[in-house]
Amino acid sequence: MSIEVQEIDCLEGRLGLLTLNAPGSLNALSEGMVETMQGALDRWAVDDRICLVLLQGAGDRAFCAGGNIRNLYSAMTGGDDPDAPARFFTREYRLDYSLHRFPKPLIGLAHGVVMGGGLGLLSACRYRLATPDLTLAMPEISIGLFPDVGASWFLNRLPGRIGLFMGLTGARLNITDTIRIGLADQVILPEDRDALLGQLRNQRWTGEPAADDNRLFRLLNQLHAPDYRSLQRSQLEQHEQRIARLCAGDELPEIVDQLLSAEVDSEWWNAAMANLRGGCPVTAWLVWSQLQNAQQMSLRDVFRMELAMALECTRRPDLPEGIRARLVDKDQQPAWSFASVAEVPHEVVQAHFLPEWDDQTDPMQLG
Repeated sequence: MSIEVQEIDCLEGRLGLLTLNAPGSLNALSEGMVETMQGALDRWAVDDRICLVLLQGAGDRAFCAGGNIRNLYSAMTGGDDPDAPARFFTREYRLDYSLHRFPKPLIGLAHGVVMGGGLGLLSACRYRLATPDLTLAMPEISIGLFPDVGASWFLNRLPGRIGLFMGLTGARLNITDTIRIGLADQVILPEDRDALLGQLRNQRWTGEPAADDNRLFRLLNQLHAPDYRSLQRSQLEQHEQRIARLCAGDELPEIVDQLLSAEVDSEWWNAAMANLRGGCPVTAWLVWSQLQNAQQMSLRDVFRMELAMALECTRRPDLPEGIRARLVDKDQQPAWSFASVAEVPHEVVQAHFLPEWDDQTDPMQLG
């Protein structure tokens, strides 16, 4: 099973446990995995016996590396199921929206690789725990997509234009970076994961969400905390003032030029700039536009906007070309539809932001 769905008895009440169990693909999400998770969440939301939910990943290497977009490649290049990309993204968006709106305490327990859709899952959880081996990124610029599944919401809430920087460069953050900017709440040691599950089972949950949330909050605050001085040094701490300065301004081409021309003696910085330099120019505009558009949006409208963006990406050539170059042929030489950010027409960008739904046709299907 690519998703393990368990209902675990506690002293009183039950814990719903969802485990992403596709370690060979770094727990990347397939359509079937999304459907299974959605079904469990829909049942648990109205099951009085389920008092809280924990979401985790199996294996040693990853919580979730995002959506398994390689599975969609054939559908976007003339395969037998041309509707698969739209179906996958619609269901993935509804899943993440369901997590954001879940009516009971929800814990995300992340380890290893957390990228793209994996960060979408984690960010939707009320309590976000992470182990010291965390590697986190929104690397979609490298494949011609964009930071999706709610990134317009959580990237906009980061300090000093770090959200824009992450979207433009796919920069990889370590655990200290992640805690520093609030993309995770708490560090948990790998050896304490089983102990956490044991403590959750050894509670008398009431089924009253507010009371159970208060109990869970106190329990998590009592967990053994690692010595933060032993964790990896923050890369963002060294560069965040530079990021704020270089990403300031009202013109995207100017910001991209400033970033690429900055002389910085840093392996981490240079890797981020290589992602930007080789990334999709249309994606850069999508990052810029989605963050601006989402500033005054509700969460529901953010998800509607991003789903429309994702569907437009599946209709354009850059996403299948990016998947081909990075994941199929692996020649690392994508032929993007435009050679630079300055060459991307305004109408190409705007086509991603045309409204497709209203309250009556809302694909999130939630109140």
